[in-house]
Amino acid sequence: MLIIAACSGGSESSDRLEVGQAETSVDGSQKLPLLSLWQSGMPAFGVFVPSDRPMRASDGQFQTPVYSAEGGASLAANPLLDYVFLNLESAWDLDAVSAIREGLDSAERDSEKALLVRIPPISKDGEQAARERVHAALEAGADGVVMPHVRSEEEARLAVSFFEEVNANVWSPKNPDGTVLAMMMIEDPGALKQVVEIADVPGYSVLACGIGSLSRALGDREAGEAGNQDVLAQAKRVGLPDMITANDQDVVRRIEEGFLGLLMSGPDADEHIAVGRAAAGR
Repeated sequence: MLIIAACSGGSESSDRLEVGQAETSVDGSQKLPLLSLWQSGMPAFGVFVPSDRPMRASDGQFQTPVYSAEGGASLAANPLLDYVFLNLESAWDLDAVSAIREGLDSAERDSEKALLVRIPPISKDGEQAARERVHAALEAGADGVVMPHVRSEEEARLAVSFFEEVNANVWSPKNPDGTVLAMMMIEDPGALKQVVEIADVPGYSVLACGIGSLSRALGDREAGEAGNQDVLAQAKRVGLPDMITANDQDVVRRIEEGFLGLLMSGPDADEHIAVGRAAAGR
C-alpha cells in the first residue's frame, strides 16, 4: 500500500495512492491493521527485517546487510507480525526498501504488514539528504519513516516538514484517518531535555526512545531507562504510541508500562512475540 503523493499523475505508485486514499476517506477500509490496533490502544508487534546474509563473515568481518523480495515475502507470511522495521540508519539503501515492499505485497502474505524504514539521522548527512530519503522511502512503498537521533524541537519540526512537503497523510492524534507513519526517536541527552517540547510538536505518529544509544550517551543503563520512561510519559500525555525493543524476558513488563510498539529481533523473535501477544490478549 503506497501512501504518498510525491509523484505526478500517470505513475503506478501514484495510481495506487489515489485508490487507497479514496477508499480510506470513505470508510477507513484501507487503514493499516497496525493503525487500527494503536487507535484502539492495543499493543502491536514487529521485527527488525533480517539480512539475507550473516552480520559477520567467516573471518569475523562485518558484512553489509542484503535485503530481498524473498525475505520480505517470508515476513509477509508470518501471522504474528503487525509491522516490520527496516533499519537503514547505518547504510542507506533505497533498493532494500523496494525489495521488502515487493515481498510484503506478495500473494502469500498473511495480512498487511506496515513497513517502517529507519533512515540515517539528519545530523549524519544533512537536511537535504534526510529530506530526499524520506521522500524516496515513501515513494518506494514505505508505510512510515523513522527519524533517529532527533536532537531538538526545531529538528522535530523540520522532520515533520519533510512529510508535509509531499502531502503525506500522516496519522496522528489530530488526524486519525491518516495512513502514513512518521516516527521520532529521542536518543541524546540534549533531546531528552527537550522531550516535552518535542512531544508537543504536531504532525507525527510515534515518539520513542532509543534506549541503547541514550544509555551509552548518559553513561549507564539506569539513566537510560529513566530517560526511556520520561519519553513514555510524554508520549502518553500527547496520545502517541511509544515503541521499544523487547524480548521474552521483558515484553510483558513493557506492555504493562504502556508501550504500544514491541520490536523483536533474532531467530527467537516469534517466541518472544508469542509471549507478548498472549499478555496483550491477542
